Amino acid sequence: MNETLLAKERALIIGVNVNQDPYFLESIEELKNLAIACNIEPIAEITQNLPRPNVAHYVGSGKIEEIRQLADSEEIDVLIFEDELTPSQIRNLAKLLDIEVIDRTRLILDIFAHRAKTKEAKMQVEIARLRYALPRLRNSNQNFGHQRGGAVKNRGAGETKLELKRRKVEEKITELEAELKNIALTRVTQRKKRVISGAPRVALVGYTNAGKSTLMNAMVRLSGSDEEKLVYEENMLFATLDTSVRSIKFENSKTILLSDTVGFINKLPHHLVKAFHSTLEEVREADLLLHVIDKSNPHHELQLEVTNDTLKLINADDIPQILIYNKCDLLEDMNEEMGDNVALISAKKQLGFKELVLKISQSVFAHEQVYKLLIPFDAGQIISNLKSSGSILAMDYEERGTILTVSLNEATYGSLKKYEL
Repeated sequence: MNETLLAKERALIIGVNVNQDPYFLESIEELKNLAIACNIEPIAEITQNLPRPNVAHYVGSGKIEEIRQLADSEEIDVLIFEDELTPSQIRNLAKLLDIEVIDRTRLILDIFAHRAKTKEAKMQVEIARLRYALPRLRNSNQNFGHQRGGAVKNRGAGETKLELKRRKVEEKITELEAELKNIALTRVTQRKKRVISGAPRVALVGYTNAGKSTLMNAMVRLSGSDEEKLVYEENMLFATLDTSVRSIKFENSKTILLSDTVGFINKLPHHLVKAFHSTLEEVREADLLLHVIDKSNPHHELQLEVTNDTLKLINADDIPQILIYNKCDLLEDMNEEMGDNVALISAKKQLGFKELVLKISQSVFAHEQVYKLLIPFDAGQIISNLKSSGSILAMDYEERGTILTVSLNEATYGSLKKYEL
């Protein structure tokens, strides 16, 4: 996939409103912001109401000439379509309009590729881009259909260049997935160590730019951790792709392990969901989800729905949630009635944190039980972990090892059950 999108380009935004979708205009506006995040300038837009997108051209045939004229008059470099286009739609549109055609999925993939920092994130994005490109290889080079002759032995009439290209892409995907699997095994080992630590696992989830990283940093500061523990935060779509885990200690010395995950978005490409499988394990393994919602956004209900749909897609919809309505400082009325699983905060101004911490504590520590454990002297790391999580209530010694009276959740107890007296 080329890197031309990194240069400043002028774009025409094109969308089909299927069955009068009430959130269509919001989605078009979001597409413009995605373009801006990819260093593309949205110049104009063309929309159309249809019961379904046109199979051949996405838009109706009557719109093609309108697109051509506007693209010429505004000196448009690229056409950006609201939905993921089929390979044939891309081929037909590019042929008719003689201009670069990209869709929402391609735009998001390019943003992810530009923002990925760690080796794991880069590999995950590359797998997603290759999976997206695979069925579209026919469009990328007009010579793919030519026959390759005797250079490949025992191939009968010869293998087409397109087939060779596809095979190379599939081999690259397989190679990356194998490497990613090894990284995932390391992540599993890290998660097992966290379980033994006795600290409940809490994951931040939510729509992109809802304020998850800002909330993470506010919690880090609240617990008195060093500034170097802060994560990157910026007022932009997909500011960070890498999962960060921080130990957060409350005033009662109880500790949680808080993870900040990649943000979700409407029409999140399934290629990305699949590629980020190992990273999203942090969400699936959590004891509690902090679902962050930008309350100041007029379409926050759609964003809440999108996040819940994505959680269902990754089989994390049965994990307890606290709905955190963020950016309350931007609201006219901050006295909204909140339920037991809802908190109203401003992560930026650290408002509402006392109530939030109380709700988190009530959720993750309420079901802890007291146990007595006998930890051998050669397993001192377990004691160190339990101390750091605030789980130890009493400690004594005998010849066989250290006797601990501890308060543990079910998961941690399961990992330490063999030491129970």
